Amino acid sequence: MKILLSYSYAFLAFLPLSVFALPSLEGPVLKPLTARAVSLVDCLAGKNVPVSLLSSSSFPELAEPYNLRLAYTPAAIALPTTPKHVSDAVTCASTSGIKVQAKSGGHSYASHSSGGKDGSLVVDLRYFHDVVLDTATGVARVGGGVRLGNLATAIHNQGKRALPHGTCPGVGIGGHFTNGGYGLDSRLWGLALDTIVGMEVILADGKFVNATPSSNLDLFYALRGAASSFGIITTFYLQTQPAPDTVVNFAFSIPDARRSTTAAVGAFSRLQEFALNASVVNRQLAFGVYLAPGTFTLSGTYFDGIENFKNKVMPEMLRGLPAPSTSTVVPLGWLESLTRQAGGPLLVSETEYDEHDTFFAKSVVTQEARPLTQRALESFFTYADNEGSRSPSPWFSIINLYGGPDSQINAVPASASAYDDRTSLWVFQNYGFNSQLPFDPAIVTFVDGLNTAVTSAQPDGDFRGYANYVDPSLSAAEAHRLYYLPQTYRKLVGLKRKYDPREVFWNPQAVMVGY
Repeated sequence: MKILLSYSYAFLAFLPLSVFALPSLEGPVLKPLTARAVSLVDCLAGKNVPVSLLSSSSFPELAEPYNLRLAYTPAAIALPTTPKHVSDAVTCASTSGIKVQAKSGGHSYASHSSGGKDGSLVVDLRYFHDVVLDTATGVARVGGGVRLGNLATAIHNQGKRALPHGTCPGVGIGGHFTNGGYGLDSRLWGLALDTIVGMEVILADGKFVNATPSSNLDLFYALRGAASSFGIITTFYLQTQPAPDTVVNFAFSIPDARRSTTAAVGAFSRLQEFALNASVVNRQLAFGVYLAPGTFTLSGTYFDGIENFKNKVMPEMLRGLPAPSTSTVVPLGWLESLTRQAGGPLLVSETEYDEHDTFFAKSVVTQEARPLTQRALESFFTYADNEGSRSPSPWFSIINLYGGPDSQINAVPASASAYDDRTSLWVFQNYGFNSQLPFDPAIVTFVDGLNTAVTSAQPDGDFRGYANYVDPSLSAAEAHRLYYLPQTYRKLVGLKRKYDPREVFWNPQAVMVGY
């Protein structure tokens, strides 16, 4: 087993591995089968669905979640190799009264891909890993268990094509693409979700259907933003883009921006001013800030040439900031750029992936119409400096620019899909991790405080959350409020009643029939 700390952003490629403490491991606690689970197992056997059971030697490793602090014991783990297997598995679970969740890559921060509770059926899609590019249309047909690094490599090798998505190679396509999917090319091309042009999906009654803009449009809407509540996607159809020949990768370490709270507030205020400057910032630029004790690193990518970056963008970006202690500006080919952002090889095993972390994370999504105020920044950095210096564990905050001038994330109407956050400016990921199990609950309190320091100081901020940084501490009602606009959630409830009235597809924050 390997431990992977979830620092899947370009600037982390520049940080020494020695700064990270690694957790010791304990396996999940395996619990006996219930009567419903016995019924499920008998049904799966009768339909010849490949499965790992509690008694199987493979079960402990297959059941182990990415986030080790949230380990659940499934009733069974289906390992389908065909859509028929998926359909039969879902039908068996439904008739047995067992809840179902798909597992694409298994990186759910809340272990929803393990069911989010004991006793669910996990449908592991690891064998759905084909990637086939139609070079005439640029549309890639992608299995529901493909991981991001393998996807990026395959479409580039088959036709020099690219997609916007995150930088951690081991993340699976399923949750990442259907809950948004931000990458350093998303301001240029939109979110990963925006590239979906079709899906093959198994519904709660076991039916196999296609969801496209011209077929089952309401399901196409719901799956893009709330897929885990509506079905299991066995195949995605994704509209790719021509891969750029060169991408400028940059990183500036600015420790003097953390020499005091005042310095940090001033530096970020200046960056926010820059981020809203349409004379310099357009869709070609992506950047974020990585914060940890004593650390302020500004990094990202630029798609319009190194000369434009050095002569126009970089001087304005760095103007008014403390001088960087180190600077890196390098043009790279497409796959080389992704490799640098990933901090290691892109190719990972689809079937033997075994990397984990133990952590708690929360998100804050800010609104472009309500930039962070001086008071909010002072509150956040005061908390980060004072409480962060005595945190019970290592922690970091990543603050990425989603919105700003010409952002193609925000160019999409909110009504286009169940992912309706098209007015954001910054997205925070606040993350604390433990050096050993059992997990220290004080970490949760500290990370909660990072969020609250921002939101309480700007009560009219209309802050939201990002579902790919799913927060398991939220109630279902709180999650629905943060992840969906009210009109979106009302629509999703109606579609849940249509497509899954028995709530076969369930996790603790799923769309619910009872609202």
